[in-house]
Amino acid sequence: MSDMARLIEPLIPALRRYARALTGNAAAADDLVQDCLERTISRWHQRRDDGDTRAWMFTILHNLAVNRMRQTVRRGRHIELEDIDESTISEPAHQEDGLRETDIMAAVNRLPEDQRSVLLLISVEELSYADAARVLDVPIGTVMSRLARARERLRRLMQDDTAAATATPARPHLRSVQ
Repeated sequence: MSDMARLIEPLIPALRRYARALTGNAAAADDLVQDCLERTISRWHQRRDDGDTRAWMFTILHNLAVNRMRQTVRRGRHIELEDIDESTISEPAHQEDGLRETDIMAAVNRLPEDQRSVLLLISVEELSYADAARVLDVPIGTVMSRLARARERLRRLMQDDTAAATATPARPHLRSVQ
């Protein structure tokens, strides 16, 4: 028996126990030990002659396990093809969200400047009414009334845009020529 096999073979049961403790799965632990043994044999020449073979192999096993755990986190959970539910792999479409955002920003840009600035300071920048009043140098009551008017006007603009988009276009009037 070679020196390498004599040193490695007695460690296999301990490596399997450690791998099972790390993975919690017998099949995954056996795969991990197999990979550890392959790496140990292929890198046997890199081992220090005065080093502890047991510690070296456990280090290899541990590093392989950590790499697999990181890879699993990056890739996500493995699901068998037969077990896949359509809701697991499907994702709702986001195109309408982008269009809605474009419509909202177009409507916000159509607001008068005083209403738009109040709406953006409070809704987007999340300033308090008092802070927005200080920024705009107006009383808090003015901020509140401008905000109410901006919200109402924005709501009407969005409704008008929605109604215009869903309305059926009028048929052009055709003249008859004799």
